[in-house]
Amino acid sequence: MNKLKNSLRLLVLITISTFVISCGNRKNNKNDSGVTYSNPLDVKYGDPFILKASDGKYYMYGTDGSAPGFKVYESQDLAAWKYVKMAYEGGKEDSWTKDSYWAPEVYERKGKYYMFFSANWKYNPNNEEEVFRIGVAVSNTPTGPFKDLGDRPIFDPGYPIIDANVLFDDVHNKTYLYYSRCCYKHPVESEIADWAKDKGWYDEIEESWVYGVEMASDFSGVIGEPELLLRPPLKMNNVQAEWESRSVTARETNRRWTEGSYIFEHQDTYYMLYSANYFGGQYYAMGYATSKNPLGPFKKAENNPILQKNNDQGGGVTGTGHGMVLDVADSKKLCVYHARTAETGNDRVVFMDELEILEDGTLVVHGPKSGNVAVK
Repeated sequence: MNKLKNSLRLLVLITISTFVISCGNRKNNKNDSGVTYSNPLDVKYGDPFILKASDGKYYMYGTDGSAPGFKVYESQDLAAWKYVKMAYEGGKEDSWTKDSYWAPEVYERKGKYYMFFSANWKYNPNNEEEVFRIGVAVSNTPTGPFKDLGDRPIFDPGYPIIDANVLFDDVHNKTYLYYSRCCYKHPVESEIADWAKDKGWYDEIEESWVYGVEMASDFSGVIGEPELLLRPPLKMNNVQAEWESRSVTARETNRRWTEGSYIFEHQDTYYMLYSANYFGGQYYAMGYATSKNPLGPFKKAENNPILQKNNDQGGGVTGTGHGMVLDVADSKKLCVYHARTAETGNDRVVFMDELEILEDGTLVVHGPKSGNVAVK
């Protein structure tokens, strides 16, 4: 009889334990199955970049403009963000940088953290207005302090460049650097330039173009010559011409941009996000292009733009651009980008919206969305 009671007692304990473990697992799966937050995030950044580090935390970097360098925020859940400190301080005596610190991206590699960014170079023998170059700094922690790897930029292409993005191809032991050539002193002949000149608006249209180049594994320089990957269309009947030329046709400025590139691989295809139009205006928008090779050729997507202002459709968001892709739970992806709202005015703030790649390979961004957002 006692043996039977003991057996029943053991059976009850096992059942209770199994139930508790099962509930705990379901709770954990629920937490891991998605993310909930509110757009815009409480971070005033342009060109945002989020790193999910090996310590399990998220770290955000971006263009701030209020200090000679870059700040860092951290979060446990992507919803609540806390300012940590200055992660990188430039303009010091031993630094190659002078001012205008833009678009940092941080990558964790073999226990160290590498920050790629653009800034104006101290070396300016011709007294140019723009001498942007790309550099790299290193730290033992994601919050810094980051220190310049050398006393000069990674390389000098002979023209100002911004918006560094890096692809690590560990299968083939190659590293690629992507950047945007600035519009500065880069007038380009095109049908839209002729059209604007005929109207008496602008004598010329300057353009920025996206390039890619292989980079040395120690980031000390580049290998070979940069490849031109993306540029604004030459013809006005090109399917991309209307949305990529809005800053000109709206008379915002005499420039057309192709900048803020971000590359990632999905099912043997390389997807490259890019932004077009004036970064300080309402028409800043995002598109993407695809290729089977990291250095192209890239083909722009027919469903561009994938992210643009919605104030003409009852929303309050403008200037959407400079996005990156963050992988979250259950193979979901977030597009992290900056935008402006009626409430924030000229300040750029951070948004996140779900990025989805459909079965046919089409990339879509479900945004811009304001208020509470759940990605599950």
